[in-house]
Amino acid sequence: MPLPPRLGRINRVGLNRITRHLAPHLPGLGVVVHRGRRSGREFRTPVNVFPVDDGFVLALTYGARTDWVRNVLAAGGCEIVHRGRTYPCSQPRVYCDPQRRHIRPLERWVLTHLLDVQEFLALSAA
Repeated sequence: MPLPPRLGRINRVGLNRITRHLAPHLPGLGVVVHRGRRSGREFRTPVNVFPVDDGFVLALTYGARTDWVRNVLAAGGCEIVHRGRTYPCSQPRVYCDPQRRHIRPLERWVLTHLLDVQEFLALSAA
């Protein structure tokens, strides 16, 4: 079960403003750069990022119905800022993975036992 939407609103107003400056440089974190579906504004959302052979997997801690996920899906891609580098990404795909196969052991434990996250967004790096 994803985190409650109310917590997401609190994070967006407070914690995300700080984390979006640190996340691009920290292991396991990154920033999704995406455009609003209606406003066209650029947004930067801190996320859990897991590099895979052909791109990235992002843990959807608030589920697939969040604005940033819907923006990425509608646009057909986004940019991921990870470890100080920017990667154009395309072919977004939401999927469910109860085994959390692409996740490192420590993060897998947190996503399994503390957050129960089973939804992920796969992106191909261009």
